[in-house]
Amino acid sequence: MTENDLKDLWVQVLKNLEPKVKKAHFLTWFQDTAVLDIKDGLMIVGVPNVYARNWLEMNFNGQLVEVVKEVDASVKEVSFEVHPNLGLEGDVRGVDVQSMIKAPRKVRGKQEVRLAEGVRSKCLNPRYTLQNFIVGQDNRLAHAACTAVATSPSATYNPLFIYGGVGLGKTHLLQSTGNEILRNYPDKTVVYMTSERFTNEIVEAIGKRSAKSFKDKYRKVDCLIIDDIQFLANKEMTQVEFFHTFNELHDNGKQIILSSDKPPKELKGLEQRLTSRFEMGMIVDVQFPDYETRLAILHAKCREHQALIAPDVLDFIAHNVRNSIRELEGVLLQAIAQAQLEESTPTIRSVARIIKKLNKYDALAGYDDIGDDRTVARSPDDILEIVSGYYKMDRDKLLGADRHKGVMRPRQIAMYLIRQELKHSYEEIGRLFSGRNHTTVMHAVDKIMKVLRKDEMVLRDVNALKMEMGL
Repeated sequence: MTENDLKDLWVQVLKNLEPKVKKAHFLTWFQDTAVLDIKDGLMIVGVPNVYARNWLEMNFNGQLVEVVKEVDASVKEVSFEVHPNLGLEGDVRGVDVQSMIKAPRKVRGKQEVRLAEGVRSKCLNPRYTLQNFIVGQDNRLAHAACTAVATSPSATYNPLFIYGGVGLGKTHLLQSTGNEILRNYPDKTVVYMTSERFTNEIVEAIGKRSAKSFKDKYRKVDCLIIDDIQFLANKEMTQVEFFHTFNELHDNGKQIILSSDKPPKELKGLEQRLTSRFEMGMIVDVQFPDYETRLAILHAKCREHQALIAPDVLDFIAHNVRNSIRELEGVLLQAIAQAQLEESTPTIRSVARIIKKLNKYDALAGYDDIGDDRTVARSPDDILEIVSGYYKMDRDKLLGADRHKGVMRPRQIAMYLIRQELKHSYEEIGRLFSGRNHTTVMHAVDKIMKVLRKDEMVLRDVNALKMEMGL
C-alpha cells in the first residue's frame, strides 16, 4: 500500500472509532497518529511520543483491533511505535483528528469545546497528566489531593490550594488535574488561566462596560483553575470580582483550584476575606524533591526525549541541581541538545560546564574542577586517563591482554586517539600497549576509522572523548 492508501485507511478507522470513545480521549491520544505499515496481519501505528504509545497500549489496543477489522479484515493485531516527527511541520503522515469533529455538540447549554461561550482560557497542555507526574515524598500529598479532585470534582477538597516555590511542578499539577477532570467528565467546562489573564479580562470588561457579561461567563464554568493567585495582590477591582466569582462557583458546587508561591496566610496585598476563603478547603504544598525523585524525573525525561545518557551523568545532575525541577529539566535538555549538535555523548565534564554556566555554583559534588578552560590532553597518559574514566575501566585493563569486546573497543579508540591527535607512531603506541606489534595498532586505528563512518554511537563516544580532551 502507498503512503496515501495507508493514510486513507487510518482516517476511516478513526472515523469509525470516534463515536465509540470519549472525545477527550480521542483528541488527546489519537492526534498526529498514522499507519506506518501493514505486514502479515500486523498494523504498525505511529504515535508522536512515548506517553501516547503507553496509554494506547494499555487502554485501546483491543478496541482498536476490532475497529480496524471493520475496515481491513486482514489485520489481526496492532502495535504502536514512537515517531517524534509525526505532527511536526513537513511531516504529512499524522492525522489531525480535531478536523474530524464535524461540529460542537451542545450539552446542557455548554459547548463541547469545554469553554463557556466567550471565555478565553489558556489551553491545557495534554502532555501534563497525573500519570506522568513523578511522585516523591515532597509532593505525594499534593498529587493525592489532585487525584481526589479529578475523580470527584467539588466533592472532596474545594477549593484546592497548592503552594510552593518557582519551578516545583505546581503548573503541571494544575493542568493535569484539569485534563483528568475532562477525561473523567467530558461534558464539564474547565477553564485554566493565570491570574494575570484574569486581571486583563476584568480590565477589558470595564473598558468595554461589559462587566455583567464577564460575570456571567465565569460563573458558568464547572471548574475554575487559576495559576499564581499571588499576582492579584494590590489589584482591588480584580480581587472584588474574583471574590464574587469565587462565592458564586463555590455556592453552586463548582470546583476551584488555585496555586501560589506561599500559603494563604502569608500572602500580602490580598483581602482577608479572600485568603480566609482559600483556607476553606485543602491546602497542600510542593517542595523541591529529594535526590531519588530528582533522579526519577531525569530518567522519565530521558525516556520522553528518547535520549540515552549514562547513569553516572544523570546521578551527577540529580546531586548538583538544587533550585527547581524546571532547572533540573533545563540542564538535562541543554545537555541533550549540545550532544545532538556536536554528535557526542553527554559527560560529567560537559554537564558540569552547563551547570556552572547556568547557576554559578562555586563547587559541584562529584567533580573537583569545572574551570571554564578545558584541560588539553598533551600526552598518551592524559588520553589513557580520559578513556579509562569515560568507560569506567581500570587503566591496566585497557593496556593489558584482555580481548573481551567490552575492553577491545575502548582500547582501539585509545589507540586511534593517540595516533590521530598526538601523531605518535604505530611502534610507539604498540610499546605503550604492552609491547603490541605495530600492525596490531594499524589494524585498530583502521577499524575505528571505518566504524566511525557507520556507527553513530561510536562517533558520539569519540566526539565526547575529544571534548573531554579539550580538542
